[in-house]
Amino acid sequence: MVRVEYANELETLRGAVVAMSSMVDKAISRAIEALMHQDVRMAEEIITADRTVNSQRWGIEEDALRIIATQAPMAGDLRNIAAAIHIVTDLERMADHAAGIAKIVVDTASEPLLKPLVDIPRMAEISRGMLNDAITAYIEGDSDAARRIALVDDEVDALYEQVYRELLTYMMADPTTINRATHLLWVSHNLERIADRVTNICERVVFAETGELTEINVSTY
Repeated sequence: MVRVEYANELETLRGAVVAMSSMVDKAISRAIEALMHQDVRMAEEIITADRTVNSQRWGIEEDALRIIATQAPMAGDLRNIAAAIHIVTDLERMADHAAGIAKIVVDTASEPLLKPLVDIPRMAEISRGMLNDAITAYIEGDSDAARRIALVDDEVDALYEQVYRELLTYMMADPTTINRATHLLWVSHNLERIADRVTNICERVVFAETGELTEINVSTY
């Protein structure tokens, strides 16, 4: 019976991590939607909801530490619990980045968007795809998939570089665009960091399954 309870605790922990990832994915999606429509109300909701994500992280960490203290897990189980702690830390930071985008929406709502947004939504789309795939790899314990997913970060980095150069051109051509262009740069930087956090998650999946803890994608950007 004790081992059954232990197995259930591990499964509950994994489910909580997955549920938190869904919350973060939604925050990223809504942040970009709020940006594109300059929806201040939605942005404020995202900022408020970030507190729930923070609470979720602390709750998962407490549960993980309790399992370690009471069940004394060994080998693969211990690595999986440690990975869960690190993963929720990265998820919480990703939610912070989404909230950061939402705050930019609130701060810039009185001004029209500098340009139609193409690359920034694409960065968000790729980052969210990476996140969903990484969590699937976590659920399935697929370290090979995690290694492949981490490589997609280069696509986000390339788009970030493209956005940076384009916005710099706007600022050089017309100094009155500097404020709006700078805020869009901050948005793209938040998305670039989200993709980096997903790479961290992939590294933890590899660690949980193989015991290997190493950088699996050193960006060329």
